[in-house]
Amino acid sequence: MRVKIDCLSSRYLARKAVANTIDAIKVSKKGFSNDALARERKLKSGLASDWDQHDIAIVGGGMVGMALACALSSNPLTKHLNVAIIDSNPALGRMDGIKKGGHPDPRVSAITPATISFFKDVGAWQYVQENRHAIFDKMQVWDYTGSGYTRYNAKDLGKEMLGCVVENKVLHSSLLSCFKDKDFHKTIYPSRLTSMDLLSRPPAKGPDGNSGDSTLHSRGSLAKLDLSDGNSIYAKLVVGADGGKSRVRELAGIQTTGWKYPQSAVICTVEHSTENQCAWQRFLPSGPIALLPVGDNFSNIVWSMSPTEALDRKTMSEDNFVREVNHALDYGYGPHPQPGLLGKDGKFSWEVPPKVVKVVSERMMFPLSLMHAKNYASNHVVLIGDAAHTVHPLAGQGVNLGYADAVALSKIIADGIAVGTDIGELSLLKKFESERKPANIMMMAILDGLQKAYSIDLGPFNALRAAAFNAVQYISPLKKNIVSYATGEQKWPLFL
Repeated sequence: MRVKIDCLSSRYLARKAVANTIDAIKVSKKGFSNDALARERKLKSGLASDWDQHDIAIVGGGMVGMALACALSSNPLTKHLNVAIIDSNPALGRMDGIKKGGHPDPRVSAITPATISFFKDVGAWQYVQENRHAIFDKMQVWDYTGSGYTRYNAKDLGKEMLGCVVENKVLHSSLLSCFKDKDFHKTIYPSRLTSMDLLSRPPAKGPDGNSGDSTLHSRGSLAKLDLSDGNSIYAKLVVGADGGKSRVRELAGIQTTGWKYPQSAVICTVEHSTENQCAWQRFLPSGPIALLPVGDNFSNIVWSMSPTEALDRKTMSEDNFVREVNHALDYGYGPHPQPGLLGKDGKFSWEVPPKVVKVVSERMMFPLSLMHAKNYASNHVVLIGDAAHTVHPLAGQGVNLGYADAVALSKIIADGIAVGTDIGELSLLKKFESERKPANIMMMAILDGLQKAYSIDLGPFNALRAAAFNAVQYISPLKKNIVSYATGEQKWPLFL
């Protein structure tokens, strides 16, 4: 019968006194597992513990880092690996899950069908389904000039859905629950990475105090990771999944390129009088505004604008903000699209978005930027998610790119193990980089191009944008191709 052990305390307190360590290990009433007893014997014997040495250390236990851990635990070739997750977020140590009810959190993600398939494959989707989420099968995009629009309908394109909007805390909790349920060698260190060094061999010591061989790491060098609590751990591969300000990227000396946009985003949760089942996006002179369904009668607002405007809209009264949102999604800044020459055959399908009646969360504001790491990999180090790339949120692709990174890296690691390659070897990690870097750059270029194209308010540019909208709306193969790319079904856009 399976015995549950709190992975947080069972390994993290390895260097503490034996009595404190044993007290901190939480076990069921049926007693210690074999792993826990082995650790206790190692502490008493004075041996340096192999369980301070890991195959993989994932720095950053957020949505993307946890996705990688789940992917590794689900693959027969990688499920035997000893994986550490380093993150000071207290949510990783809680077992109470998400409290149901209440208003949705304003931090959400629009995940693609490809991401949903990944969640199903690793066993995390069942936990998402237990919480609030909103699958949408329609999306409408238009601009403030009223001269063009595109409306996507999954049924017309032979799809079941276009995507699903889920609160970030639900995605994270679902992956964490999946990870903790796996029969997998795992340790969560509630700490922060402070420094990192490469060692030529494992540091394990025998009873005489001399260095000896590690049965876990019989070959290859290790990375030593020093944590903010004074402890150190060792790993063959360090994965930086620690966000746009990645400490791993900094310590590995990996340079970045990018720029700040002259925009900030305001996000919040709003309520309607009826349920919203469509994703809406309108391009305005200062940036796009998106209205995304999140379940029940709630929607999420993501509104990009100048920093001055963002601060003003963040701090204005609720009534004024609701008025501004409805203005931006209706007649504000320009007229509604009208049936044109191409729309007189009955295909005109533009609709007015549902009215917002109140704001039910705090309004949050954050600056927008583009960043890309010049390299994703160096010796024993690899970057995924926002540690490797950040994008403009106008298409909601950021976290989906991170999940795609996690899937690709787990497969590359499995391929390396299958042929006996050291999982920290640079040549193996470069295979991951060669697979994901071009795909990420392509998406970044498209999103950056859209941001710049809609930042210009001139007659000729407006006409070109209108022509592009109408082309997508009325040329079915083009529309299907764009949807296949945006939903992750197709790796490259158009006919590349």
